[in-house]
Amino acid sequence: MQNKLPFSKYFVIGVMLFALFFGAGNLIFPASLGQQAGSNIWPAVAGFLVTGIGLPFLGILAMGVSGSRNLQELAGRVHPLYGIIFTALLYLTIGPFFAAPRTGAVAYDIGIAPFVGEGFGQIGLFVFTLIFFIVTMWFSLNPAKIVDNVGKILSPAIIVLLLVLLVMVFVKPIGAIEAPQASYSNGAFIKGFMEGYNTMDALASLVFGIIVINAIRSMGVTSARGILFTSAKSGIVAILFLGIIYVGIAYLGATTTGTFGLFDNGGPVLGKAASYYFGSLGTVMLSIVIILACLTTSIGLVTACGEYFHTLFPKVSYKKFVLLFSTVCFIIANFGLSNIINFSIPVLMFLYPLAVALMILTFLSKLFNHSRFVYTSAIVVTFLISIIDGFKTFCQLFKIDYFGWLAAVIDFYERALPLYNQGLGWVIPVLITIFITGFIARLGNLSGAGAKNKSEGTV
Repeated sequence: MQNKLPFSKYFVIGVMLFALFFGAGNLIFPASLGQQAGSNIWPAVAGFLVTGIGLPFLGILAMGVSGSRNLQELAGRVHPLYGIIFTALLYLTIGPFFAAPRTGAVAYDIGIAPFVGEGFGQIGLFVFTLIFFIVTMWFSLNPAKIVDNVGKILSPAIIVLLLVLLVMVFVKPIGAIEAPQASYSNGAFIKGFMEGYNTMDALASLVFGIIVINAIRSMGVTSARGILFTSAKSGIVAILFLGIIYVGIAYLGATTTGTFGLFDNGGPVLGKAASYYFGSLGTVMLSIVIILACLTTSIGLVTACGEYFHTLFPKVSYKKFVLLFSTVCFIIANFGLSNIINFSIPVLMFLYPLAVALMILTFLSKLFNHSRFVYTSAIVVTFLISIIDGFKTFCQLFKIDYFGWLAAVIDFYERALPLYNQGLGWVIPVLITIFITGFIARLGNLSGAGAKNKSEGTV
């Protein structure tokens, strides 16, 4: 058993983690943020980094701190049934229902569509996503090789291609940074903070954390302390790459508004910038980046989903789940990117607070003796707020009038909850709940049965 690894191992795991996190959405959102934020780019980017890399890093650490064997065990500290339901819903959300199909749709829209034209339309999307998810399935059927296949082959290509473009942006900016758009003229930090949610990486971190921990164990590190520190060091490698790329792409977006105009999303920003600096070669380079970024993310998601549901239903083989999820991803991807995004937003508004609340509880768990009473109370409060946010967002997106009781609850939340209109209405009530119930738990010495193995040995 060893507790330390050479830097090269940390680097490989960190690059693998970067690749699993990094998808096309991670290119589009900071580019759009840069265009919208203009001269307020730096506070906006700071907010984006908090949620775009800060929360995913905390998610990885939470899995290491918890000592849990998987997300279901960690979420099961609330209640065993909740552990199953929450984990299954999270896997389906970042897997075959939304995030994984989005990778194929985005890869086509940005990486392929500019070359084939609008005439191919649905046929082009069908053919591309068929190939895309066949490749995803092939890699996912070899999960033992995920570090080699993803960390050593695909990820460095993504990093190199992006850095070449971003170096040119700083050496020779496309244009001057202009005034911010209305949405970023005030409260740019909070706006950027909320924009970082769109990456979905905080949710994914609770899944990818297990992949990282398993990779660390396979390298001979098995003690709780060793796994935690190795996860932290590998996570730092991943978030440094993500942070550099986010800042660079946001700066790129901010310099393009005067020259290219304002776009609806970041895709055209990157495409035109690549063409500006490198001509047709630049467009090809961008397409390669997009497709590789999407493919690595898709592989990670399908692999994680297949492994989890195989443990939940062991009579169904891992290979059958991979085949099933790859097929579902292919079908949903053909509904188009806009439909996938629209239907995913209400689910994210519901799940995100629950995921972050679980991270907070994990870090504070020792302070309240790992009491299930505290876990359950905090998650119930989070649920009562986030479920309303999900319904509210759904109604807003699809222009549905709030029905009776929903309108009354939303009105009450808007008046009673600090930060509710900024999408953070759950934070203060949950922290207060943890404080009060934690005090009660320590006073009454309530411990969560099965909440945590308190031994300091192997996890």
